[in-house]
Amino acid sequence: MFSRKRQRVGSSSPSPSSDDDVTVVSPAETLTLIPSSAAAGDSCGGVAAFNDPATADVVLRLCLGSAHLDLHLHSSSLRRSRYFDALLSPRWLSRSSSDGDATASPLPLLSLDISSPFDSYVSVLRRLYSDDLSAPVSSVPAALSLLPPALHLLFDDLLSSLVRFLEAVPWSDSEEDLLLSLLPSLPQPLSQQLLSRILPVSESSSEEMLFTLVHSALHSHPKAARVKAFVSGLLRDHPYRASVRRVLDRAFLSALECLKGLMGEYASPDFRVTEDDDETEALQRLNLHSALANARYLLWLVERMIELRVADAAAGEWGEQGVLAADLQKTFLDDAWRNIAPGLPALVMRCTSRLANAVAAGNILAPRQVRMKLVKNWLPVLNVCQDIVSPTPSGHKMLYQELEETFLRIISTLPMSDAEELLQECLSFSTHDVDDCPHLLGAFKTWFRRANRQPHDGSAC
Repeated sequence: MFSRKRQRVGSSSPSPSSDDDVTVVSPAETLTLIPSSAAAGDSCGGVAAFNDPATADVVLRLCLGSAHLDLHLHSSSLRRSRYFDALLSPRWLSRSSSDGDATASPLPLLSLDISSPFDSYVSVLRRLYSDDLSAPVSSVPAALSLLPPALHLLFDDLLSSLVRFLEAVPWSDSEEDLLLSLLPSLPQPLSQQLLSRILPVSESSSEEMLFTLVHSALHSHPKAARVKAFVSGLLRDHPYRASVRRVLDRAFLSALECLKGLMGEYASPDFRVTEDDDETEALQRLNLHSALANARYLLWLVERMIELRVADAAAGEWGEQGVLAADLQKTFLDDAWRNIAPGLPALVMRCTSRLANAVAAGNILAPRQVRMKLVKNWLPVLNVCQDIVSPTPSGHKMLYQELEETFLRIISTLPMSDAEELLQECLSFSTHDVDDCPHLLGAFKTWFRRANRQPHDGSAC
């Protein structure tokens, strides 16, 4: 360590805390650091010691605002900095050509205005005397404190050493923000080492990562429930809702296309199971098992999309699935699926119910055509499923009854002509006990009330 020798003329500012024990002085003060006996001893072997007045050939004055600090240094060490190498060359050439007595004249005084604390500059200047530039750096804050003065003094060796250290260790969020602000000042080869850790390779990197996590949660992870819960949290907390929408839309369309392909193949006349065709039967079993898995994926995705209020596109796509709905009707009218994928109707109807409920509640502001197609294409599937969908837990209405009520609510939002057509397809809702279908009775009463309204009541424009 270096002791302090100070002649006080005015009051001093508080001393910054550092290993270099540097004191900030007022304008009228000059603080000179002198070497300890250990440091002074280094000069005896011919090696220049940091801040040694006995061997120094230049005085460096660091100026921070109205305070300054004088250091006795050596031009041979300072030249490791490109800043001092450029500054000293003309001065030293002029000095070496002079025939005056160098010991009789005062040491040249270099003045340097700084913006970082004294101790940061002293630490950097001390490293001009060291061959081991990395060992003294013990933490990210220490490295970050050295970067500005190292940049100022163009001390390339130290900059490279600091970047190597920073590239290899973790950062806190605040440290990363500070480093990001310093990167534009770094030479490009050095800044690139750190930028690759901070900046994405492409604009879509975040979405690709999020999509991969969603895909892993749905398809491959052995602890699926926990991973789904974790990914759900990531989706909720993601700062960019548009990215979440695109990722979930992409995953939804992928699972939907897979389900359509599987059900289309199962319902195709070319693949109907015959008693003596074991290969086709095995393929159809595989199709149904895969369809069941994809229906589960779709239900999870639909629930996340509704929760995050990004299900508009999903509702529109689901309403367009007339072909899928027709294939499901064919499948459910055949008893073969019951022993292979007994949960398939319930999963499909839950997807429909979640989206229809969100539309009826106004959480999804679906255009009239979307509302119309959602009911028109999925109402026939509901009619087929009425007797095969398992009931929800005790105390709740059966799933299909809830969906009946939801469809009737959506029908009430449609133009009279569309409502008239769809209500006639809802007559199967009345196959329950009459006391069990007040929702259907209410829907017809509403339609007749509107149909009997006189034009002057507002139906004419």
